[in-house]
Order: sequence, then C-alpha cells, then structure tokens
Amino acid sequence: MRKNSIVVLSLLALLVGCFDLVAAKVRLPRLISDKMVLQRDIDLHIWGWADVSEKVTVRFQGKYYYTEAGKDGKWTVQLPPQAAGGPYIMEVNEIVIRDILIGDVWLASGQSNMETPIARLTNRYPEIDVSNNHMIRHFKVPTHNTVESVQEDIPKGGKWHSAVASEVMNWTALAYFYAQEAYHHTKIPVGMLVSSLGGSAIESWISQEHLKEFPDLLLDQEAIDSVKIAGTDRGSGKWTEPGWNDAGWKTVSVPGLWRSQGINTKGMLYFRKNFEMPESMDGRHAKLRLGMLIDSDSVFVNGHFVGSTSYMYPPREYDIPAGVLRAGKNNITVQLNASSGNGGFVPDKPYKIIGDGVEVDLTGEWRYRVGLDVDEINRYKNRLHNRKTAGSGLYNGMIYPIRDYGVRGVIWYQGETNAGRPQHYQTYLESLIGNWRELYQAPELPFFVVQLPNYLKKSNEPQESGWAEIREAQLKATQEIPYTSLAVTYDIGEWNDIHPLNKKDLAYRLFLGARKLSYGEKLVSAGPVYQDMKIENDKIVLFFTEVGGGLRSREGALRHFAIAGRDKKFVWAHAVIKGNAVVIHNEQVKNPIAVRYAWSNNPEEANLENKEGLLASPFRTDDW
Repeated sequence: MRKNSIVVLSLLALLVGCFDLVAAKVRLPRLISDKMVLQRDIDLHIWGWADVSEKVTVRFQGKYYYTEAGKDGKWTVQLPPQAAGGPYIMEVNEIVIRDILIGDVWLASGQSNMETPIARLTNRYPEIDVSNNHMIRHFKVPTHNTVESVQEDIPKGGKWHSAVASEVMNWTALAYFYAQEAYHHTKIPVGMLVSSLGGSAIESWISQEHLKEFPDLLLDQEAIDSVKIAGTDRGSGKWTEPGWNDAGWKTVSVPGLWRSQGINTKGMLYFRKNFEMPESMDGRHAKLRLGMLIDSDSVFVNGHFVGSTSYMYPPREYDIPAGVLRAGKNNITVQLNASSGNGGFVPDKPYKIIGDGVEVDLTGEWRYRVGLDVDEINRYKNRLHNRKTAGSGLYNGMIYPIRDYGVRGVIWYQGETNAGRPQHYQTYLESLIGNWRELYQAPELPFFVVQLPNYLKKSNEPQESGWAEIREAQLKATQEIPYTSLAVTYDIGEWNDIHPLNKKDLAYRLFLGARKLSYGEKLVSAGPVYQDMKIENDKIVLFFTEVGGGLRSREGALRHFAIAGRDKKFVWAHAVIKGNAVVIHNEQVKNPIAVRYAWSNNPEEANLENKEGLLASPFRTDDW
C-alpha cells in the first residue's frame, strides 16, 4: 500500500512538473516558423510572448541572444544583419525552427488579383506542375478583418511553403512568378509574404490615424472603448462575495417587478440580502425556494454558486449544500438578467430557505446594483453606425501584426473595388504608403504598384471611366512619392475576366522596378510618362519623360488618342511621333485644348511605348 502511494505521488509530481513546463513555454508569432525566409543585410527582430519576466534565449549561427518577457508578456531580440544563405536552424529556448533561409522578403498585398491561386494557371504555364525551387518560399497571412483595434498576432493557419512540386499549389500566382523572377536574377533565396484579401477596398488597409481626413471612415474610438467597458459585467467575481460592502446600493422590495419599483434598466442586476440562521443550521444542508424569476438567474449563497435557470418560467428550487450555511449572518446574491427590461421576482410565489425545522423568509428589503446595462451599451453602439464601412480592418488584423518582420519592399495590386468611386484613390494610396513606411520604420521602403489592367468590353467612342481614373491616381501617386514604381498592364488583362491569368509578364514588369529601386541597376524600368503639352494652331504636341531609347508605336499607327475642344467632347485623334514628342490632331477640332490617351476601361489597343518595349501610362491633360 505504501509503495502504491509513493507511485501515485511521483506521478502527481511529474504531472505538476509537466504543467509548469507547458505553462512556461515561450510562444512565437506564426510567421517565425519552419521554412521561413529572413531579410538579409538588416537588423532582424525575433519576438514572441511568455510569462512575465521569463528568460528567453535565442540561438542562431553559433551566437546567443538573451532577453526576458516584459510586463505585457512580450519579448524581442535583435539579431545583427545576416548575409544571404541557409538553410539554418534557430533555437528559442526549447523550440527549434528548421530550414531557415536568409534572402530577400517581399510583402505582397491588395485584393483578388494578388489572391489568385496558382492552380488556375497550370494549363497556361505547365512548368508550374514540375516546379522544383526550394529556395523560394511563400507565406499567406490568414484573413482577419477587425476594425475595433490592432492585433498583435495573425490568426492560425498560415504556413511557409517552398516551390517544390508537392507544395507549389499552396502559392498565389503573382507571388510565384515574382519570386522566380527575383531568384533567377539574384540567385539568393526569396520569401513572399502575401497579405491580401479578394474584394477589399484600399481604405481597409490603412490605419485610422492615416484616415483622419476622411471622417466617414473613422470609428468613434471613445465609443469602442466604452462598449467594452459597458459590456463587461461590473460585478463578475466580486459582488457575489459574502462580505462585499453593499451599503451604498439602492434598495428594492422582493417580490416585485423592476418597473413597478422605478428600475428602468435592461440587462443584468445583482440583488443581495443578508439573513440570519440559527445555530442548529450551521453547516447543514437546506432548500432554497425563489418562486419565479424574470428572466435568467444565477444564485450564490455565501459566495457559493447554488444554481441557475436560463429562462423565466420554471420555479427556482435549489439545494444549498452542506457546509455553505453558517450560524448567524449569511448572504444570498441573485444575479438576474432581463433583456426585456422588466425583470424581477414574481409576486405570490415562495421566497424562503427551508432547513431542518427552520424556515427563513427572504421577502422584504433587498439591495441591488446594475452590473450590465443594455441601453448603455446600445447608446455607444449607435455611435458606431459605420462599423461595416469604416476603414482599417485589414490593416489592424493583417499588416500591423507583421510589422516586425523585415521586408525588402512592397508589391501593391488593388483598385478594382475602388473603381466605382475613384475620387480619393490617390490620397488613399499616398496615405497607405506613408502609413506602412512609418509602421516598418523604413522611410525609403520601395513600393511597386500594379496599374489596373484592361477590363470589360472595348468602347467604340472615347468614354469616361472609373478604371481610367484609378490608373491615373496610381500614376500620380507614384510620381509624387519617391522610391515607388508603376507597372503598366493595360495590354495583359482580359475583357471578360477581372482576374487575368498573365501574371508572368506582370511579374517581369514589377521586377524591373525592383531592379532599379532595390538593387540600384541603371536601366529603363517604365514606359513613357506624360509630362507637358503645347497647342500649335489646330494641333497639340505632347512631351514625355521615361522615353528610354526613344518613342515608338507597337504594331502600326498610334491608337487610342482622343482630342477635345472647348465643348469638352472627346473624339478619336490622329497621332504621330515626332522625335520624343507626339503630335495630335483631328480636322473637326479646330481649337483643341485637351488630349486623353488610353482613357477607357479597356484600352488594350493603345500602343505608345519606348524602344525598350514598355507601354506609356494612360493619361489626360484635362481635369474635367
């Protein structure tokens, strides 16, 4: 018998020890895991969470980095810049992270065209099925849209995948071709960190602080904080204690309904009453009768939970277990919830404690206090009427949590959702770039923007176009903001599919910008960009930057130029190249004042380019 007791005690000690180990285990963000790619040549942040003051050791490349968790449970270490290479392992206390590469990491964000799964492209690009590149990796951030507040970690579900055939179907399409382009050019590992969501508007990717000039997109932060406070049961874990000081609480008569006694609250109230028990009932079992309560209740005697009912009709008959009651002063607390606003203790029902030959009447004066007021909550919620249309939700849940993961640059492919309301897109995009650079503490962080491709049926006549206005906003933003690049794509879209499949050519054009901005190569990375114009009689002469080796047309005469006079009616124009300028005219427009190029939803036929084969960005000289 003694031997068995020793065995049991040993097992208990072992279990307690195991529990302590589990409780003390550090936790890493989901990005820091097997197969990750870390950004080369910058200070690296490795972070996570643990018990307050718990010591943490990070071991990497034969060196040790020490820290401990702060009061908020978060810890971080900074590794010095690392050269490209791998694979490596990293140890964080008892956690081992394997197959780590050091290279270039690119944050790819936007909406559905950044989301396009690679499985859709295998027929067009059969080489995907036999992909065998373990040096490029992909991590898709799980969706988390939360407008109320920023998050410290991303949701479960994300995982690093390499581009070998058995894993490549986990990739998104543009990320795959961009990673291949980058790896073939640099011969160093590439990590694609994809944080995107189909159908998302640009406003949802920008912090509240950077949307201040757009009040309709801001949430009332005071109301958010107040909802949290008002929605918290004030008495939870406190007001049921037998010795709680309720001297300042209001009084009410039991039985009775709330409204008849001046209580006009919807929600949860606590009712307390002290009562006396004789010596004979000290520690004895008893019965509690509480008639009928409206609506749901939880009942405590001397702080001990004795029963609950979830709706109003059943009679409340609860047992008070032995050991709860004591001779002399005792307390009963009823936590009563009534969403209708007229809760209470139904009259003409029994309210008493029944013991061995003893009955204690519980009617009469009770004290009460509001624990949760539904009307108060709703008042604050009514101030959050724009919760579904406010900005920042995806920034809070999918960008802010990854802010410490160093990246080489950002690829942004979005705008389709905003094409129906393009007026503020340039400001949004400029705010987003500034916001993310500030978040990453990298004022020169390169941004590579995808200009919207051609879409919908071609128009026989010049037309107004929300898609064209988004393209213009994307162009202007990249002209205004340094360390940005624009990939022009109006020749690789599909008129009947908002998700064009030619992500390979797009990746090539994006990486041209990276070669110039990120790697400092001297090359032409963009097509002609409109700079200025002058009117010469019945002609308009257009001048451009980014002409490279010179202007030319792709496949025949220049197309998709339109011209207008003072009536502001655009008609197709004849266009010819003269040196590094383009001369526009239409015999019917004698006094022209404005020109537009590739200004439509689908300007696929527009064909002005430089001799490097890069198309001119769409533009207009007017602001009508």
